[in-house]
Amino acid sequence: MDGAIKLGRLFGIPILIHFTFLLIIPLFAWVIGSDIQYTVELVRNTFHVQIDDQYIQSGYVPYILGETIAVGLFIGVLIHELAHSLIALRSGIRIDSITLLFFGGVAAIEEKEPEPKSELIMALAGPLTSLALGLGSALMVYVIPQVVQVPGIAGVLIYTFGYLAILNVLLFGFNLLPAFPMDGGRVLRAYLATRMPLYQATSIASSIGKGFAILFGLVGLILFSPILILIAFFIYIGAEQESAVSRYNFLLKDVTVGQIMSSPVVVVSPTTPLSDILALMYQTKHLGFPVVEQGYLVGIITLTDLAKTPVIDRDAMQVRDVMSRDVIVLPPHAPVMDALRIMTKENIGRIPVIADERITGIVTKSDIFTVIELREL
Repeated sequence: MDGAIKLGRLFGIPILIHFTFLLIIPLFAWVIGSDIQYTVELVRNTFHVQIDDQYIQSGYVPYILGETIAVGLFIGVLIHELAHSLIALRSGIRIDSITLLFFGGVAAIEEKEPEPKSELIMALAGPLTSLALGLGSALMVYVIPQVVQVPGIAGVLIYTFGYLAILNVLLFGFNLLPAFPMDGGRVLRAYLATRMPLYQATSIASSIGKGFAILFGLVGLILFSPILILIAFFIYIGAEQESAVSRYNFLLKDVTVGQIMSSPVVVVSPTTPLSDILALMYQTKHLGFPVVEQGYLVGIITLTDLAKTPVIDRDAMQVRDVMSRDVIVLPPHAPVMDALRIMTKENIGRIPVIADERITGIVTKSDIFTVIELREL
């Protein structure tokens, strides 16, 4: 993910931190520190315990506690995402990374059609982990007075664990809202998928998720809450994308690259002048061509490659000077959904199709979406 820094690995999963996360920690510290008296009363009344606040409200301690609680909450979010990821790994699903963002954590899970039972367990693992962390923190609220004899220090610890308990339980409840693609929405989809095809279950769950997103957005506008508005935006976009992927999976099921590829393919030589390539693009209305030498694919040249080359230099340059040499290829039997995933991930518009080391066709993103439109009829 752009703007993310790699922290390391846990259980073989890359852990990334987005720059927005670094911005939200000081904000949390300021929000909690500025309203320390209210939150002390909240913890005191929630757990019915005595809290000595002589240290809590002195000097810069409220803001230090705010930052500590914010970091503790996001550690809880990381554990929450790890719970999802470890269940996914046990189910044979690849986890590319976990990224900590300003609104929580996101596990980059391999795109594949989930089994309803596996998705149900995987979706519930995160919220239940948050609940366990909340209950564990709540238990510490009652243990601390028995083992810490200094009232001021005990007060700091009781407040910290009490606040984290409340936040983790709220995180548990919020994530179980049926706002797809949040955990609760995935639980809903898993339930619906036991009674109807997955794409229909996804469509219903996505519509409910978008409804929640609109509601969150309206509440965010009324309360002047930018964070709630951003969460609403990400839920809406996520629901739309998940619905589209599920629909594509259904419509392109059992369709292979070989069935929709264009063949024969217009190819060019590495020695072709760039000026000829631009003329060929006008003539064929294609924006990219495989580069073939002695019958073998050696590269691909696209309009993007041409655009990077100064106009004044094009007459003196050949295809081999600007072509992309690391070409992604697929065999004819590859599923079309694999091609679409690769194109989306790599931001490319076409993939050559290779059989017996020779180019036999080419498939483009427009080819795929044309097939989708036809199959929707």
